[in-house]
Amino acid sequence: MPVNVWTMAATLAGGLGLFLLGMTMMTDGLKLAAGPALERILASATRTRWHALGSGVLVTTLVQSSTAVTVAAIGFVNAGLMTLAPALWVLFGANVGTTMTGWIVALVGLKFDIEALALPLIGVGVALRLSGGNGRRAAIGDALAGFGMLFLGIALLQQAFGGLSEQVALPTGTGPWAVLAQVLGGVVLTLLTQSSSASMAIALTAAQGGLLTAQSAAAVVIGANIGTTATAILVAVGATPNARRAAAAHVAFNVLTGAVALVLLPWLVQGIADMRQAMGLAPDPAIRLALFHTCFNVLGVLLMWPLAGALTRWLQQRFRAAEEDEAQPQHLDDTVLAVPTLALDALEREIERAGHVAVRAARAALAGADAAAVGREERIVAQLDTAVDAFVERVSRAQMPRRSAERLARALRVQRYQQTVAEEAAEAARLRPLPDSRAPQLPSEQAFVQAAAAVLALADPLPEAGAAADQAALDAAVAQALDAYQALKAALLDAGATGMLHMAPMELALRRHSALRRAIEQAAKAARLRHAPRRQDPEPAAARGDIA
Repeated sequence: MPVNVWTMAATLAGGLGLFLLGMTMMTDGLKLAAGPALERILASATRTRWHALGSGVLVTTLVQSSTAVTVAAIGFVNAGLMTLAPALWVLFGANVGTTMTGWIVALVGLKFDIEALALPLIGVGVALRLSGGNGRRAAIGDALAGFGMLFLGIALLQQAFGGLSEQVALPTGTGPWAVLAQVLGGVVLTLLTQSSSASMAIALTAAQGGLLTAQSAAAVVIGANIGTTATAILVAVGATPNARRAAAAHVAFNVLTGAVALVLLPWLVQGIADMRQAMGLAPDPAIRLALFHTCFNVLGVLLMWPLAGALTRWLQQRFRAAEEDEAQPQHLDDTVLAVPTLALDALEREIERAGHVAVRAARAALAGADAAAVGREERIVAQLDTAVDAFVERVSRAQMPRRSAERLARALRVQRYQQTVAEEAAEAARLRPLPDSRAPQLPSEQAFVQAAAAVLALADPLPEAGAAADQAALDAAVAQALDAYQALKAALLDAGATGMLHMAPMELALRRHSALRRAIEQAAKAARLRHAPRRQDPEPAAARGDIA
């Protein structure tokens, strides 16, 4: 007897291992085979709730990994390609898309001759893998082989549960403590396997093998869904604010849905049985459970539908970073739109804030800050510019006198100069030499850094943060910085020609300091334009070529 139990336990462990390995191979292969198509779907098909929800369902169904979809959605939010609101619906759709695994197990894995289906898939998949190199054919081969191993894992799980049903009694009662034990069992299974799909497969095969009743298996499924939140919480520890917001939304979705489903569990299970009968599906416990899993997640979407707006607003106020707070406009208020002069005052003050951050980014790049630090400053400028653009669209709808229109055009040109400052600063930071670089320190480099810093101090749009604005002093500082740049450029080329500096570090240094030169030039142009007398027409077409 003990030998049989150990054998069945080993079979259970091996089946679960094959299932997880197959799921991993299938997911990775599908992601590689799909390529950028999945990213295009997520980035473009999120215009409405329905589009975002459908994208989450479709992409998760294709790659069989809600984790991959979640990570991609968070990445798009951080990159500014998707706002938080549609990202939440992608995540909710991903929960619905994971139900496809249950249907695969119930309709295919438990119905067909596993060896007749799985072994050919593994054979074809390995052949494609060996002959495909690193291309899409190899990725498709991985997906097919993973699919086959997944089915072999299901077969071993069936075998293990078929033997265990005669020797092991799982909690199958309907009382509160029994249901709680079943839910906790689902949570623990998901924590141990790090896969709700694996927990679902175990629950399906256990129900099919007679170890669990329909209601008990449904409680395990609820626990598995709740268990996925632990992974999301762990992933969000120390992550970006948007990652933590997405994780919090994932937790809210699963916990709320699980709580409601537990309260309605007996009625849901009976309703699912009636639905299965009305749909003409076979009276198998696995099919009934797969249907419950789908309805359970669809119920979550319906519950979140009226709450999503409030949830998004609540999340936006949580997990805030200093960067995000600074990226929020402080002066743009729609109440001033009726008075163009007041609207332009607010607009110019906001553009000055963005300009201060852009100059700060250039200073950081000049001082040798890393790309991440300067990139944060660039993102602040980009977000402020987005808010400014939206405000300008609303301002431009109103009639305004010619002088106000000229003032608006001038402000937009200043904004464009400042955008270039931040972009060039970020580019210079990306070209920063490695810390262990053995490039010689050139005296002309220090001279250029000092001269460029003087320009940025004079070009800073906030008087309390920089030197007093003086046109003559600014022009003199710019001329000195350009002379220092030319001297540095000649010194770098000479160092490369004489062998003091290898060609690759020389090219890197030239590109870096060229980006810094462009940044200080654009900062100076913005400063000149800001302080030019308003009664004069701004320099018309000439500067436009400078910033294109």
